[in-house]
Amino acid sequence: MQETSVSPVNESRFPGLRRRGFLAAAGGVAGLGALTLTGCAGTSDPSDTAAKGDGRPQRGGRLRAAFAGGGASETLDPHLSSLFADVARAKALFDKLADYGPDLSAQPRLATSWEPDAGLTRWKVTLREAAFHDGKPVTAQDVLYSYRRITDPEKAFRAKASLEPIDLKASRALDARTVEFVLKRPSAEFPNVLAAFGAYIVPDGAQDFDDKPVGSGPFRFVSFAPGRSAVFKRNDAYWDGAPHLDELEFVVANEESARVNALLGGQVEYAHELNPTTARAHESGDRIQIVRLRNSAMQSFAMKTDRPPFDDKRVRQAFFLIADRKELVDGALSGAGEIGNDLFGKGYEYYAAGLPQREQDIDRAKALLKEAGAEKLEVTLDTSPVAAGFTEAATIFRDQAAKAGVTIRVKTGSKDSYWKDILDSGTLCSYRSGAMPIEAHISQRLLTDSTTNATKWHHKDFDALYRQAQSTKDEKERATVYERMQRRLHAEGGFLIWGFGDWIIGTARNVRGVETKAPANSLDWARFDKVWLA
Repeated sequence: MQETSVSPVNESRFPGLRRRGFLAAAGGVAGLGALTLTGCAGTSDPSDTAAKGDGRPQRGGRLRAAFAGGGASETLDPHLSSLFADVARAKALFDKLADYGPDLSAQPRLATSWEPDAGLTRWKVTLREAAFHDGKPVTAQDVLYSYRRITDPEKAFRAKASLEPIDLKASRALDARTVEFVLKRPSAEFPNVLAAFGAYIVPDGAQDFDDKPVGSGPFRFVSFAPGRSAVFKRNDAYWDGAPHLDELEFVVANEESARVNALLGGQVEYAHELNPTTARAHESGDRIQIVRLRNSAMQSFAMKTDRPPFDDKRVRQAFFLIADRKELVDGALSGAGEIGNDLFGKGYEYYAAGLPQREQDIDRAKALLKEAGAEKLEVTLDTSPVAAGFTEAATIFRDQAAKAGVTIRVKTGSKDSYWKDILDSGTLCSYRSGAMPIEAHISQRLLTDSTTNATKWHHKDFDALYRQAQSTKDEKERATVYERMQRRLHAEGGFLIWGFGDWIIGTARNVRGVETKAPANSLDWARFDKVWLA
């Protein structure tokens, strides 16, 4: 198949893309000319015939998928995947040894099996027969190189904390398709490490991923313009079966309205992350299809626990009690979700469902603030329209806080740099997450050395409890340790988790194969190798 080059777009053909924010601004450019949409996939056909199809996968065509992006600093380095757009691109080009199924359990991918020794300190992982896009086989040495790159002490790769339990100096290749992982301590949940976010396998020695990345995934690289678009083509030799699509194009559309208008106008066939109000407006119509991934998105405010005023746990506890969670779900998510209880992973394995549901208690909140010497507190809440419901929730919470005498200044930040900006700066911010196992949430966000620790929760005794849970072979005993950790987070943590929202996707009427029981971040979410155009 001939490689597709990026070509200028004709404004008259794509009027909907003039919407501000459809492109991530690169060097101040924010207009249609900065976007490229190459080729012409099957456009949305609202007719009954196109909408129903015959149910059998059809081969061919280009699907264009619109995601919010990260601006001109975007990269295809899979180990730096952070945003949903990054992950969707990474999983199209690369594979992991395992990934999370719909129940958030580890499912084999490049690995066909894993087997521990009696002490849970050595795990033998067998690889399937798979090849990179250049034809070279995926080997144990590629796996070891990938993991060692991720854990480079000079780097801050996403999966670094998740891979910490592995002693990579002692780990070795037993043969071309067998890796023996030696662990620093016993771990009964090592398969979750193999499925860790960002733990993609790359060829031995690979460093440059933006020019012509080589992976083992279902699609091959064609072109990449950071903050604008990426074009991939079918990998006919993919180990899990060649994709139905000829080509897949990711386009950056930071504003939800731009993604919707592009979908309605036939300029894209897949729009990621739509607002609940948009979904309601189009769910019963015949122009686009709405897909709801239930209970997928944690919605919260992150309080930085290492600096005033949230270094005083009484202030954090007061903020827990200020929140009217139902009002936040109804107002910010238009009711499309469930209330939260300041704990991640509602309904997942190990979730501490027995803790009492926290309710709004303004009088108690005022008393705690007084004890902390924080009466008439003024706080800046960083937010952004980068995610559905963020700005609405910030406004609602501002008004709720006023009842307790707290003045919240809502500060709206850049969509392009929001996630980078709030990681270390500020004191209070809007925060969300897709699905992941509770232990992964802890390892990536709540340990002293976690690279995405937005609440700056740094407690050595908490780290020790996590290691104890990981090394506990008995499942009930392990669950008891996780419950103990969650009790502490519920009492004094930095995440005010007020809700869990539906993840909403819009597609053209001719798009088939989008999995509906796949929480965001799981294996079958954004699984474009299984999608086809009817």
